[in-house]
Amino acid sequence: MQYILGVDTSNYTTSLCLVSAADGRLAAEARRLLPVAAGQRGLRQSEALFFHVRHLPVLMDTLMGEVRRVDAAAAIAAIGVSVRPRPFCTSYMPVFTAGASFAASLGRALGVPVLQTSHQEGHLAAATYQPDTPRLRDRFLGVHLSGGTSDVFAARQTRFGYHVTMIGEGADLHAGQFVDRVGVALGCPFPAGPALEQLASQAPGDFRLRFPASVNGASMSFSGPCSAAMRAIDQGEPPEVVAAAVQACIANTLVKAIAHACEQHTDLTDCVVAGGVAENRFIRQRLVDKLAALRSDVQLHFAPARFSSDNALGVALIARRHWYGTKG
Repeated sequence: MQYILGVDTSNYTTSLCLVSAADGRLAAEARRLLPVAAGQRGLRQSEALFFHVRHLPVLMDTLMGEVRRVDAAAAIAAIGVSVRPRPFCTSYMPVFTAGASFAASLGRALGVPVLQTSHQEGHLAAATYQPDTPRLRDRFLGVHLSGGTSDVFAARQTRFGYHVTMIGEGADLHAGQFVDRVGVALGCPFPAGPALEQLASQAPGDFRLRFPASVNGASMSFSGPCSAAMRAIDQGEPPEVVAAAVQACIANTLVKAIAHACEQHTDLTDCVVAGGVAENRFIRQRLVDKLAALRSDVQLHFAPARFSSDNALGVALIARRHWYGTKG
């Protein structure tokens, strides 16, 4: 059987994925978080690039071993790779050169085509990997929340991925940075999202701590809430309450930004919320509940939880769509 390989080398994770060329179903995936020392809040680009170069051949062995256990004739027909953070020519980050170089070399060796796309588009495409959900309209609202982006934009599917028009961008600190800075200060490992969510689940339902939601139009700001959270830690607020207040703040900020974007762009009634921060179950549910009260006409879409964090599924799906002319 023939497969499409997806490659993504982000700030946090080295990711490979295989989907069936025939129907786009996930066949196998392999991911590895980049190692970050305890107490640190990330890596320098040079360090991250080095770890990607080390991880890629190991993960490729794992990936092909997994798929060939069930399909001895497995063959790669095409490759998709994220080569930049966002779909703009000015968008650049050194970590993505590891995946771009790996994909180009492998494609040349195998004699198969390589499609270049962006990390952000991969997150959007991963949200389509749910056959039981309604199909997205041709033009929709996109929200990408991660350690490097707090973007709100209008998106339209194209043959090469998505055409994106910005509506609001992170004004300072991004949602993922907010989570990581507070999480690390509370003793969580980096990236702090899963541990912070687990910690927040221990907070009482009637906790009173609140951090303000700072929004200018559809542009979100988290530097003020982060400073407030750090003061709360210094003042001895219980860690689980601080963690819960961080989640609530992000969800409330999202609601305001999305509601504003929908008011300004009334044709955007589908909204895809993607990125690692969108994996948080509390944030998802609070966003669904609060947005339903404000804009019942807006349909929210999320990637499957395991594909909200950095992964190569969406990149592989975009490549398949390009060469096989399929939607989704």
